[in-house]
Amino acid sequence: MPELKQLAAVGLMTALLSAGAAWAQELGGCPMLPKNNIWNTPVDTMPVHPNSARYVEFGGGLDRNLHPDFGMPYAIVPKDQKLVPITFIEGATNSDPGPYPIPANVPVEKGTDAHALILQQGACKLWEILDLKTKADGTYTGYSGAVFDLRSNALRPDGWTSADAAGGPILPGLVRYDEILAGEIRHAVRVTVPKTRNEYVWPARHQASRSADENLPPMGQRFRLKASFDISRFHPEVQVLLRALKKYGMMLSDNGAAWYLTGTDDPRWNQEIWAQIKTIKGTQLEAVDVSSLMVSPNSGLAGTVNTVARQELTFSATPVIDLQAGNTISLELSGNVTASSLINVTDGLQVAFLICQDDTGGRDFVWPPNVSGGMRIGTTARTCSAQQFVSDGKGLYATSPGATDLPRP
Repeated sequence: MPELKQLAAVGLMTALLSAGAAWAQELGGCPMLPKNNIWNTPVDTMPVHPNSARYVEFGGGLDRNLHPDFGMPYAIVPKDQKLVPITFIEGATNSDPGPYPIPANVPVEKGTDAHALILQQGACKLWEILDLKTKADGTYTGYSGAVFDLRSNALRPDGWTSADAAGGPILPGLVRYDEILAGEIRHAVRVTVPKTRNEYVWPARHQASRSADENLPPMGQRFRLKASFDISRFHPEVQVLLRALKKYGMMLSDNGAAWYLTGTDDPRWNQEIWAQIKTIKGTQLEAVDVSSLMVSPNSGLAGTVNTVARQELTFSATPVIDLQAGNTISLELSGNVTASSLINVTDGLQVAFLICQDDTGGRDFVWPPNVSGGMRIGTTARTCSAQQFVSDGKGLYATSPGATDLPRP
């Protein structure tokens, strides 16, 4: 009885929302890139790209349907997984050399691309290979290979491909069933279209086309589902994805079939339910201009006043400062900070500190040990001290001398 199945699914989703929300955006104990990475940044308030209509029509097609391409496998291996030799037959100049931590039973994507995605726990490194093949002697070959530090915003060298045509990672952009159960997807989704231009835009690093037609989208182009599109008629599971397509959108990552949304290989996908996506056509999509989010062309860090939020810390004598929770750290001293520490220190991050005295004043603040150049905090009551820093992935380095005793409004 379809009605009972639908009700049961709704009940299951409701029961799992709170249980899954805490863990679904990580995998194997690793982040799927930093929270402030462009892949993980909402684009629902970003402007429509001036070439949106042409990109949709000529790149993917107005009448072509969205398609759930849920069949990409991946492997999770321990930090001490044995490294094995691999030779990249072609595209070697764009590849990170072996050896790679390839397990004996590594799952490989079916079809001509034969992708292999390997998440290394502990180190939180992602090893991705295009066209993986096993030789008779047990070693491996591939077309190209790339290694990503999932705790870092660093991009590949400019002009380099990866296991994906656009030169980015694949795994962080996949739709995973655990995310559906959690009730929220917090990242852009990998998408393909048949025709692209021989250019690429941030955060892509590589193009895969011979055409200079300006009607075609470049690699790395962001798309989203229009906010006006009514999703209420769709199954609750499908609505989770559609909300993400409105908020986080899609990242053009490869040439392929029109509007194919890539997801993981998982026996829990119900093909009948997910076929509902095929009723959505390209006319319901729009291209998004995310260029204003770029902090550096060589970093995936996304930062504007809208996306790099202020993180207001609750006072503690020993505060732990999470740099992924906001790039402006604000703290009012109602006592002495005797020690402090940083977590989620990602490469290329730009951070500002605003340390304020309460009505009493005279409070001390001790910088974390991996902060270089931190100034002495002013002690005058109802004043603030402000200073800016940049990260090298291990600690923070002052980029301004800072200012003390700034009067609070």
